[in-house]
Amino acid sequence: MMKKWMKKAAAFLCILSLLAGAAGCGKDFTVVLTTGLKKNEVFRIEKMSCTLPELMVYLTNLQNQYESVYGEEIWAAKAEGTSLEEEAREQVLAELAQVKTMALLAQEKEVTLDEKEEQRVSAAAAEYFGSLNETEIETLGVDQELIAQMYREYALAGKVYRQIVENVNPEISDDEARTITVLAIRMEDGQEAQDVCRQAKEEGVDFEALADTYSEDTTVSYSFGKGEVEEAIETTAFNLGKDEVSDVIAAQDGYYILKCISTFDEAQTQLNKEKIANQRRNEAFNQEYDSFVNSLVRRLNEELWDSVTMIRDENVTTNSFFTVYNKYFQNALTVSTHFK
Repeated sequence: MMKKWMKKAAAFLCILSLLAGAAGCGKDFTVVLTTGLKKNEVFRIEKMSCTLPELMVYLTNLQNQYESVYGEEIWAAKAEGTSLEEEAREQVLAELAQVKTMALLAQEKEVTLDEKEEQRVSAAAAEYFGSLNETEIETLGVDQELIAQMYREYALAGKVYRQIVENVNPEISDDEARTITVLAIRMEDGQEAQDVCRQAKEEGVDFEALADTYSEDTTVSYSFGKGEVEEAIETTAFNLGKDEVSDVIAAQDGYYILKCISTFDEAQTQLNKEKIANQRRNEAFNQEYDSFVNSLVRRLNEELWDSVTMIRDENVTTNSFFTVYNKYFQNALTVSTHFK
């Protein structure tokens, strides 16, 4: 189970890495109706519309951020038959749908931007639009007013999110968030694991050397908190003293022998507190958001959406849309949980 959990964690980090330049938590965009949209509208949620230029700003910024590091070939990579380019397109659609939905929720709750926030919106829009060259302006089909509208909706989404979660209790005890570090040997044969366990408990034995020799996994050291690994492993691990070696643990994916390296990793525990607090905020938000979004009529311009592709033009390199936003609204969003 530990092996499976680590694989899931790695996959999750890859997803976060892919989406680090975009906004939104990526809920599905469910199509209810597909007619009655203007030629340049990609979708509409109630009276809130998303145009093609808006979508292309999101998609192009994400595209250029990753191409600057990995090159154009990154988009040809496939997972389960779907290219990374297609995954990026779908994610941008979902993210924009959520920002639009949250802007509607802000209206519902009468949440607005104050004068200083509006000034920051204007300044951010002027800076980002001023960074675009003529080719980018023409290709994306944007003007400064549209960029300001996008920043305004993004800021409203963050503001209504904060209002919803402001009363969530952020206090998490050290015990609840405690993170420990262990060395682990995973084996597929139970009898062989018993033999190795006896060796591991001998005084002066190098546990890590045993792991390098016998473990089926290449990773030996693991740090985790409660609820992050299989129960049998968690129960044993959290009851070990420092430098204590466990008996053989029967798990779903084999047999484990653990050695406790640290019963309390202070730095990781603090990080885990932040993660748990964010989970609580997200649960509170999702409860209200899901109830609201299920009542809305959503329409997608399927023909226009199907025609959307990434821009392949050496003169279109813009990638600072969200960097500029964060410059002016650096404390405005709980970015690690919902929007980036």
